[in-house]
Amino acid sequence: MAPGDAAIGRLLAPRSIAVVGGADAARAVEVCREVGFTGDLWAVNPHRDELAGVPCVPDVASLPAAPDAVFVSVPAAATPEVVAELRRRGAGGVVCHASGFAETGAAGLGRQVGLLDAAGEMPLLGPNCLGFINYLDGAALWCDQHGGGRVARGVGLISQSGNIGLNLTMQRRGLPIAYLATLGNQAVLGVPDLIRAMLDDARVTAIGMYLEAMPDPAALAEVAEEALRRRVPLVAVKVGATAQAADVVRTHTSSLAGSDAALDALLRRLGIARADDLDQLLDTLSLLHVHGALPGRRIISASCSGGEAALVADLAPAAGVELPALPDVSRAVLAAALGDRVTPANPLDYHTYAWGDAAALREIFDAVHGTVAGPEAVCDLSMLVLDLPRTDRCSDADWRVALDAFAAGARGSGAPGSGAPGSATAGAGDGDLDRPRAAVVSALAGGLTEDIASELIAQGVAPLQGIRTALGAVAAAAQIGTAQAAVDRWRPPARPAAPYRGGSLWLHEAAGKHLLSRAGVPVPRRARARDAHAAARAAAASGYPVVVKVLSSRLVHKSDAGGVRLGLRNASTVLAAAAELRSLWPTEDLLVEAMVTDAVAELLVGIRQEPGVGLMLTLGAGGRLAEFARDTTNLLLPAGRSEVAGALAGLRIWPLIENADIDAVLDAIHAMAELALGLGDRLIELEVNPLLVRPEGAAAVDAVFRLTELAEASDAPERADALKEVASP
Repeated sequence: MAPGDAAIGRLLAPRSIAVVGGADAARAVEVCREVGFTGDLWAVNPHRDELAGVPCVPDVASLPAAPDAVFVSVPAAATPEVVAELRRRGAGGVVCHASGFAETGAAGLGRQVGLLDAAGEMPLLGPNCLGFINYLDGAALWCDQHGGGRVARGVGLISQSGNIGLNLTMQRRGLPIAYLATLGNQAVLGVPDLIRAMLDDARVTAIGMYLEAMPDPAALAEVAEEALRRRVPLVAVKVGATAQAADVVRTHTSSLAGSDAALDALLRRLGIARADDLDQLLDTLSLLHVHGALPGRRIISASCSGGEAALVADLAPAAGVELPALPDVSRAVLAAALGDRVTPANPLDYHTYAWGDAAALREIFDAVHGTVAGPEAVCDLSMLVLDLPRTDRCSDADWRVALDAFAAGARGSGAPGSGAPGSATAGAGDGDLDRPRAAVVSALAGGLTEDIASELIAQGVAPLQGIRTALGAVAAAAQIGTAQAAVDRWRPPARPAAPYRGGSLWLHEAAGKHLLSRAGVPVPRRARARDAHAAARAAAASGYPVVVKVLSSRLVHKSDAGGVRLGLRNASTVLAAAAELRSLWPTEDLLVEAMVTDAVAELLVGIRQEPGVGLMLTLGAGGRLAEFARDTTNLLLPAGRSEVAGALAGLRIWPLIENADIDAVLDAIHAMAELALGLGDRLIELEVNPLLVRPEGAAAVDAVFRLTELAEASDAPERADALKEVASP
């Protein structure tokens, strides 16, 4: 049975701590003192009198009481027995520092199974981990250096890498860290458990994660929904983006939507923003700590340099960040303050005419802040781009005038999150939402010192390092804001299929279209033909023009192989085309199909079972340009109609289809999604390429289905009958 929330809370916020081991256990005692732990400290070592000044007892049974938390650093072979003794003694939880478990192979895996049995219901972090630090309450089970300090409020950090976790504490951005937990092998406690424990602490303003392997999607979905409802943002860096599933790529969907695209879709569905790297993770957490999630991705940027303004203008579109035009009132105020030598615009280059003039700069920045709050609000965040000079060789006095004027405007207007960390109004978007959200952004990483960053956070201004990274943080905070706003419509993704390592069954096009038609997806009139004369008769019955194709489950890309003849308008052309195709593929039937001639665009609609994630819907530009254009987007199923419509609107091909029959397109996609969900674990992949978008209606003119070999043994008899009916070559 998994540990309960109260048990994990006892481990993370202990009143008594015991350490078991030698040098590393002694270091854990020292870290406890460094972070100001005031509870009881006990040590267990049968060969030493003391550890870092704490008297030792020879064994767990000799401890004066059951400790709330225990740092265990003994050899791997001895660790399970120590953990079992601690469980029998009534300890609250354990950090297992030793390596030599599942990460080392079969023998280590056996030791880890033994460790799991030894822990029982007792919370256990690790093995093979550095432990955790609670900077809120001053408690640590940690045996290495760290760069954090006590805080009253802050962000939680969860890392599957001990060294990455350690490095994150060394950040010099003024970001207050509330908790750091490194997970190691996650024998008992995993990412969802730590998220849930941090959500239970109201002092945690946001949670950042470094992930090397994805947690269980169902468990992650459960805590992600809770985080959305509690308005605690989640951000993750996930490495391993280049690893692709070991699969034979036979469809466009397979090549366009790999495992990393599935991960993106999963995190987006769960309302978890994905950061590209650790810098963006920290910047996003800084923004979220001060202001919480953003309601949108519209910013106003101000700088005294045209170069910085140009950088913002160039980088914003790629980040998905908008730069709205200035309202007339703001433009007028800025024109009056700056004179006729400056053209008010967004991004705003306010030049250096007011450089060093606090009153003039305050007037300029108040107009900038006014686009975020008040009757002229058109933006979600005001941004000052400013790099302060190094003070060992220069004076930053004039730069501080600009910095102070910008911060005073936000502070004087009562920016969200203003006040020192730990105050009633600090962090996570607390306060009056009509007040401006503000950030100071350095053009260069390191352009804001740690002292200045801390000052800005205390004044309710987010310090961000680097323009590209800052814009990514804005987009991430806006993505979370959108997810929070839609939480009442939130649905968990479909359960991922159990791992399947058997063979697969590819349906030929007629079989696939039979399934689509039964599901309600429009398909052209069609007939199978054994020879050229039968094809001519089918064409006459269908009505010209027609398409003639080779019908084979072994030929997925028929057009690329020359297995398709288009635009046949009379019997003679059908006879000739059919005869040619039969000569090339003498053992295969032909498919004769009415040709759709009024399409305005071609879409790719693919659905595939992504291991560990679930059913993923891929939408994009279709036809022969599918892989060339690489204009795709991905959603997890089930997906609502509005979600699919929004995904289509984000494609570059959207202008070609927005005035066509979008309702018919959405109906067809919904029917395919329902079919995929109905097939469940039996579906490996389906693809319609293209789905033709018409002025009135839509049509699936090609279909590829790949099913498990067990598909015909479905536990739904009516579905099994349908598959048996159509699956024969």
